[in-house]
Order: sequence, then structure tokens, then C-alpha cells
Amino acid sequence: MNKTDTLTMTASQRIDQQIKELADWRGKTLARLRRLIREAAPELTEEWKWDTAVWSYKGNVVAGGVFQDHVKLNFFKGASLKDPKRLFNAGLDAKATRAIDFSADDKIDEAALKELVRQAVAHNASGHKKK
Repeated sequence: MNKTDTLTMTASQRIDQQIKELADWRGKTLARLRRLIREAAPELTEEWKWDTAVWSYKGNVVAGGVFQDHVKLNFFKGASLKDPKRLFNAGLDAKATRAIDFSADDKIDEAALKELVRQAVAHNASGHKKK
């Protein structure tokens, strides 16, 4: 696929393409995380920013990044969210963001992740800048 093709693709098509091109566990993990995010908050809009998948609602909510040894979900306002299941395991010192790094064999607590996504959407919808 050439650069012109990718420029005419929708964000959802770009995410589909990224998942397809990742023929290993990372593609499956990103696809699963995407499904969970969309199930948790169907009102989210899929976007393609900074060469990565981003889901937004009244601002950026969460981004999905793919790295060699992990798939990262970065919650843009994660520091303002309650994380009773302690899903956040990366970026814990950042002022605003928090992230979850998933490795190949990690179990995903689907219910807790969906609740975190819903919290993040509600936080954006409320108009809060900071906790």
C-alpha cells in the first residue's frame, strides 16, 4: 500500500490495517483491546493521530500503541481516574496520563478495563480539566 492509499483511508481503516499487518500476538491483543473499548463506550470516535489508534469523546480518551514487546493503552487523563483494580502499570509518575502495558501472556481483566474506559469518557464528558 502506498502513501496516497493511507491518506485516503478512514481512521478505522488505518486501525484495521495496523491490526492486519501485526501477524503476531500484538495484532490479536490490539484487536481485543479495541473491541473492549468500543463495547465499553460506543460513543467514542476512532481517530488516527501520531501514527497510532486514538479513541476520543469530547477530547482524547485513550490511545493504543504497539511496541516490540508490549501493547500500550495510554489514558490521556488517567491520573484523574480511580483504578481500584490497579490496572495502570506504566507512566505512574506522569502528571496527567497513565498507561497499561500488555505483554504476550498477560491476562486482561475485561470488566475492569471497560469500567476504566467508561470512567475516562465520563471524565471528558464532565468537562473536568484535572481531578
